[in-house]
Amino acid sequence: MTKVFLQPGLRGLSGGMGDWVYSLRKGKTVLGMKAIRNGEPSQAQMAHQERFKEAVSFAKLALADPALQAFYGPIAEQREITVYALAIGDFLKRPEFKYVDLDKYKGRVGDTIEIKAVDDTGLAFVDVKLVSQQGTPIENGSAIETGAGSGLWKYSATVPVALGSDIFIEVTGADHAGNKIKISENPTVGEVE
Repeated sequence: MTKVFLQPGLRGLSGGMGDWVYSLRKGKTVLGMKAIRNGEPSQAQMAHQERFKEAVSFAKLALADPALQAFYGPIAEQREITVYALAIGDFLKRPEFKYVDLDKYKGRVGDTIEIKAVDDTGLAFVDVKLVSQQGTPIENGSAIETGAGSGLWKYSATVPVALGSDIFIEVTGADHAGNKIKISENPTVGEVE
């Protein structure tokens, strides 16, 4: 492995030179090969390029938005990357729900529904909606995260539902980049699967 020690006048490189690309990451210069393009891009490559353009637009918005800057700033500092790079990564990585835990929900006011969500910077919100089998709304509201960045969200029921009722539970959420996710369950109230 070749090592290069730079004098104090030149502490790092970035940009391209010949077939090489130089970038700074975590205070160190990283060397890589330029991408080799053969022929026309595939549909998947073009779709990825379009999504990356959208990510860049979002990152520029994040830099101009004081609320997003305040949210992403400490995370970027901790990870030793720029807010711009963090915002691009957040836009490109979609969140997901791992599970909806209904063990503690028995149809009583105050019973909880637990939701586990995974995202690289956390979700901005999680909403829960309960609907009867016939489509009549029962209740809806926001879940509360149990500790910043934990990914564990809890929703407390506000309306009683009779044991044995078939209902639909729809959980929606979004990360700070606006990527939305949804999961649905169709439990019978009071039954544990």
